[in-house]
Amino acid sequence: MTRLFWNKPGFCEPPMGRGRFSYLDASVKEWKYHRPVRINKDGQTREQDYSSESHYRIVSPTFQYKMSYQRVGKCIIINNKNFDEKTGMNVRNGTDRDAGELFKCFKSLGFDVYIYNDQTCEKMERLLREASEEDHSDSSCFACILLSHGEEGMIYGTDGAMPIKTMTSLFRGDMCKSLVGKPKLFFIQACRGSEFDDGIQTDSGPPNDTLETDANPRHKIPVEADFLFAYSTVPGYYSWRNPGRGSWFVQALCNVLNEFGKQLEIMQILTRVNYMVATSFESWSEDPRFSEKKQIPCVVSMLTKELYFN
Repeated sequence: MTRLFWNKPGFCEPPMGRGRFSYLDASVKEWKYHRPVRINKDGQTREQDYSSESHYRIVSPTFQYKMSYQRVGKCIIINNKNFDEKTGMNVRNGTDRDAGELFKCFKSLGFDVYIYNDQTCEKMERLLREASEEDHSDSSCFACILLSHGEEGMIYGTDGAMPIKTMTSLFRGDMCKSLVGKPKLFFIQACRGSEFDDGIQTDSGPPNDTLETDANPRHKIPVEADFLFAYSTVPGYYSWRNPGRGSWFVQALCNVLNEFGKQLEIMQILTRVNYMVATSFESWSEDPRFSEKKQIPCVVSMLTKELYFN
């Protein structure tokens, strides 16, 4: 089979053939292809014996992010619970429980965690802009957790909505040089539409408390590398939040991180979060329109290496 490797529009690498190829560091913009060395011996050509290291060079990457910097990194939690009456947004009961559990969870992973409650749009943008302008040279990564209402392409501050891209784009490679090549993690607890997931019939019992929903933005994900977006639900669907226990997504995320955060790779962690949310939670309400609903989180990863918090 002929395989082509694309690395930019309008350009593709040659077929693999019987050659060897190497991966270069992410800072290098092209792939290198090393064909076997052929040696003429007694009028015959043959492929080079690769048991001798002196005859070829293969460049191998480190497939794990370096996490041995002086600090794990900063984790910013924006926890918006109360909203101006003019926005028409309800109080997000249960979000303080989420914020508290997330604080303890990410603190145990070594992050420097900061919680900011009830932020206006201006304050949210200024907060993340200042964070992007800090020197992260001694940090291994960066994390941001957004707990709020939202709409299509927008996230709510206490006084209204703002484009979510305004915040995430601040950490692109051309905007935040000290985080280039380092993982930038965004966890977003909010809905992504108005549809309900009816799921299939299960034997699990319903929770005891009434559930609420958030409204979250759909937006174009930045194309730059080393971003990860963990959404509480898939596009178009509600995300459930329990006023007493917190949101399903955050409950599952903290549960898995507390148990496996220093053992498993981030995608393994988030896959287990997906499983827990999908199988362990179901909505219950006196209004049948909101009862027996399900949820599945969604992960969008542009990470280029494996991420372990150990």
